[in-house]
Amino acid sequence: MKVLPFSIPKPENTNLILQEDRADNFFSQLHQHKEIQVSCIIKGEGTFYIGDSVGQFTEGDIFAIGQHLPHVFNNQAADQGVHMISLFFTPDAYGAGFFDHPEFNEFQNLFEIVKLGCQLGSNTSEAKQKIWSMRNQSALDRFLSFIELLQIFGRSRLLPISSSVIKKRFGEEEGNRMRKIMEYTFAHYDRKLYVSQAAEIASMTPNAFCRYFKQRTNKTYINFVLEVRIGQACRLLKQRKDLQVSEIAFQCGFNNLTNFNRKFKQFKKQTPSQFRNI
Repeated sequence: MKVLPFSIPKPENTNLILQEDRADNFFSQLHQHKEIQVSCIIKGEGTFYIGDSVGQFTEGDIFAIGQHLPHVFNNQAADQGVHMISLFFTPDAYGAGFFDHPEFNEFQNLFEIVKLGCQLGSNTSEAKQKIWSMRNQSALDRFLSFIELLQIFGRSRLLPISSSVIKKRFGEEEGNRMRKIMEYTFAHYDRKLYVSQAAEIASMTPNAFCRYFKQRTNKTYINFVLEVRIGQACRLLKQRKDLQVSEIAFQCGFNNLTNFNRKFKQFKKQTPSQFRNI
């Protein structure tokens, strides 16, 4: 497998990059880039890791990811594949101080929130339609649509994703180390995981690894694993009505139903059955 850099470069001399991804899987390696990323999930579902947060994404979700914020979208295998449209830009894409003009005052709060990632919590259909229309537009029309999209974000409810505490930028070596840990966890969440194994992958002693992971994610590795497992359980509870709660618990790496119910309620503030019936 080709080893890709943690910092992914984008084309130079392009103010606004539109990227359309249609494939069996999204780019499933933890990475970062200097551009702000706005992504609309047209098709697909799975788990995201953005900054220090683990969550679930599905068709119709729209995310904004800040500059240099580590992230990955890890989708579930599906016959129909996945489809995502993304925009990439920097705050000075149209010149230093462009968005500082009084006409753009409503965007200032947006740019602050986006630094640590957010999900669009309202007006998603309107935003999706705007992003979809940008695919075949001229450069000028795309710019005008981009400003209108920022207006939609500016008047919408934004759901913060990453913690305001975590603001460290990963270097290349550190980013690649974290990527290996994430890949290992996403691939093996359904079985028993040991801190010692994760530490070995990170080329660290268990004690050093625990300190390292906590300092960079604001959570223990065990809690991170639990978040991944609970996220996968949420997906199955909604999609697989034919599965018993106990079956889902075991498929997601829990060795007994009581522990699963307790942890699920701890993270989601409701029981698995309540979550399924919403």
